[in-house]
Amino acid sequence: MKNSLSQTEENYLKAIYSLSFEKNKRASTNDIAKKLSTKASSVTDMIKKLSDKKLINYKKYQGANLTAEGRDIAVKIVRKHRLWEVFLVNNLNYAWDEVHDLAEQLEHVRSETLIDKLEQFLEFPSHDPHGDPIPDKDGKIHLRKTELLSAAKNNVLYTIANVKDNSKSFLQFLDKHFLAIGTELTIVDKFDFDESVTIKLHSGDFLTLSKKICANIFVTIK
Repeated sequence: MKNSLSQTEENYLKAIYSLSFEKNKRASTNDIAKKLSTKASSVTDMIKKLSDKKLINYKKYQGANLTAEGRDIAVKIVRKHRLWEVFLVNNLNYAWDEVHDLAEQLEHVRSETLIDKLEQFLEFPSHDPHGDPIPDKDGKIHLRKTELLSAAKNNVLYTIANVKDNSKSFLQFLDKHFLAIGTELTIVDKFDFDESVTIKLHSGDFLTLSKKICANIFVTIK
């Protein structure tokens, strides 16, 4: 089945997988359209096509989720995408804000043998440069307990685990303020007025972050 899928179909499966994972529910037509920067009418047409191929289940007004076969294909695409990101950052010296679009192209490589060898070459990384977990060869994903920085508590030592927003502008903002995966921080103050927080970094520096920034950073207790 997967060899008969177009890149566009694969992108839809990955988008539905991602949205279902993030929201823990079916992916709506509007959410899919926003995720893929396309029109809702185009999403409706593709949903019918994928449903006919038994790769998704769709209920009107309730959205879509993946069948077992659809999920298997989507997880394989996610695995390839994240392994390529690791390769680009670790071996070709790309910055973490430069790799997403390149990995979007490389994720459609068909050869599973190549991907297995790539994973072995990279020494079986568990997470990509943005902190997202990499599914193993069997499609299993090992999740760690994280929470959004916006929900974190004062005076607890946290480590940045991953980021929700992979956009170039957001990642460049984090770079500018020396915030990266593995950065240790403690919340020292929260402001009710705008829900911003002040954090103290391991270096001893203090930094005030907006509600929007905090809602896009996942942390784990150190």
